[in-house]
Amino acid sequence: MEVKRSRLLLCVLFAAHCASPQSALKSGKKESGNTAAIEELKKQVENILLELSVLKEQQALHTVCLKGTKIHGKCFLADGVKKQYHAASEDCIAKGGTLSIPRTGDENDQLHDYVRQRVGPEEQVWLGINDIASEGDWVDHAAVTVRYKNWESEITNQPDGGRVHNCAVLSTTANGKWFDENCRAEKAFVCEFNII
Repeated sequence: MEVKRSRLLLCVLFAAHCASPQSALKSGKKESGNTAAIEELKKQVENILLELSVLKEQQALHTVCLKGTKIHGKCFLADGVKKQYHAASEDCIAKGGTLSIPRTGDENDQLHDYVRQRVGPEEQVWLGINDIASEGDWVDHAAVTVRYKNWESEITNQPDGGRVHNCAVLSTTANGKWFDENCRAEKAFVCEFNII
């Protein structure tokens, strides 16, 4: 609906632009006024095109939400194709998102439930965190240290892989607990998209 309104407004502005210069050219005094009017119309058209671009992006994001799930202002879309960490991350970036990163316990629980339903009850998915740059400093894709962590600590005392396991996974069999893993392992993944 917004796209149709934007197109209609664009057509009206274009028609006004085409009609006004013809009558104004008859009077030399109005020519400088027309130049200012034309520049204003150009700015308005640029703004409309920008709004149209944002609307298209929002529409695409809502399509992602319809295919995936919405959790706390973000959309998550699972991909069951198993890939290495970096390939999965690049795939999410190409789609306009990032590998998923739960920021709270509730978000982690909902992501766990979604992964169980969409990927499988005995799967692991890549999370968008790693300690590749500095051992033990788990950061997100923007190199910001993650605050919320859900490492499995009762049985295996995660993260326990040292320099060999530098990427994190969420495990459905361990009720959404996190494990460190070799980044070259192939896992399913979930892309995360922030809602505008």
